[in-house]
Amino acid sequence: MEIKELYSIFLQHPTITTDSRDVPEGSIFFALKGESFDGNQYAISALEKGAACAVIDDAVIYDNTTDNARSQLILVDDVLLTLQQLANYHRRQIGTTIIGVTGTNGKTTTKELIAAVLKKKYNVLYTQGNFNNHIGVPKTLLQLTSEHQIAVIEMGANHPGEIKTLVNIVMPDYGIITNVGKAHLLGFGSFEGVIRTKGELYDFLRADEGTVFLNNDNPHLRGISAGLRLIRYGQQDAEGLLVKGEFVECNPFLKFKWNTVPSPYSPFEVQTKLIGSYNLDNALAAACIGTTFAVPADDICAALEEYTPSNNRSQLTVTADNQLVVDAYNANPTSMAAALNNFRVIKADHKMAILGAMRELGEASDEEHQKIVNLVNECGIETVWYVGEEWKEAMTYKNIDEVKAAIAANKPKGHIILIKGSNSTKLIQAVELL
Repeated sequence: MEIKELYSIFLQHPTITTDSRDVPEGSIFFALKGESFDGNQYAISALEKGAACAVIDDAVIYDNTTDNARSQLILVDDVLLTLQQLANYHRRQIGTTIIGVTGTNGKTTTKELIAAVLKKKYNVLYTQGNFNNHIGVPKTLLQLTSEHQIAVIEMGANHPGEIKTLVNIVMPDYGIITNVGKAHLLGFGSFEGVIRTKGELYDFLRADEGTVFLNNDNPHLRGISAGLRLIRYGQQDAEGLLVKGEFVECNPFLKFKWNTVPSPYSPFEVQTKLIGSYNLDNALAAACIGTTFAVPADDICAALEEYTPSNNRSQLTVTADNQLVVDAYNANPTSMAAALNNFRVIKADHKMAILGAMRELGEASDEEHQKIVNLVNECGIETVWYVGEEWKEAMTYKNIDEVKAAIAANKPKGHIILIKGSNSTKLIQAVELL
């Protein structure tokens, strides 16, 4: 079936599902494959639960299905590729202005802040949670309607070429790379590989005459920005900035000032609910994009002040016994160092850190973990638990089960506690116990 034909069906049944356990009435079921499942095996079940049709790529199932059920099956060569092509076709038909967001750290928070700012003036579709991969991105695009004026689409990657694939589906008009750092080195091969892959967003926009929002303070991003139409923001004085920001304090929540350049007005002061001075760049990106799209400055400030982080990113949780700085969704050398450098300036009588291992670092793992241990030793933290065998001699506990046992035996009290680690270390389980 041609994508144009499938699109006609989609217009009649605009709800997409890839989970046979959740099949809205009249939806289209896409039978995706995974490492441990084959969605083709659940296509008939999805139809029985109310799907209007099911897109499959298993000819044997198609041929052995009754004529009645077969009429609701759409056989294609590759279900995932078809989903992506349908999303791209829909994106081109709708024509909504799209801002693509990627980066090593901060992309989800930045996407959320951009959306919060733009929603003050526009009807905005934006990536929910961190559904930023080869499945989540097309599913988000297929939620676009003619009522959406702007879409903010997050794109993630852990291997070369992944951003290029996603960008070609999304076809953004604007783009932003939050930063580049040492993450997923096992997949990218090197830090240079990270830069090249994230830069695939720039490559598309350069060829398509799109526009990039550039953190002018970042030398790596400046270095790959030649030939691009740029809108710049930053903290350091420089020619050509649209928005300039200034750190005020972070104790524990970020407070900062910002203004357009030049401006006849005094700087705007914003008190956020974000933990971490490293979030200043993310907030300035949102202010820059809001300014570009003519969102009034007062509305930009209000949106940044109202935004409350979730998904275990830069959150402050106050319990009966402690204050928890929860940043346990993910970790890499860049984000771990940023979290520790922020934690060291927070004023508190008793500080503790529970640090999970940083995964997918390949041959650089030992060196990068030791650098973090060295940094911790400079931070004046009273108690530190290193969780995971990657910490080598510094390791306190092998895994989350040992951490939970330690908390149950002797629960810390009266501390501010930084909880930071790769998602696979499951440190989020410690939050409930604390």
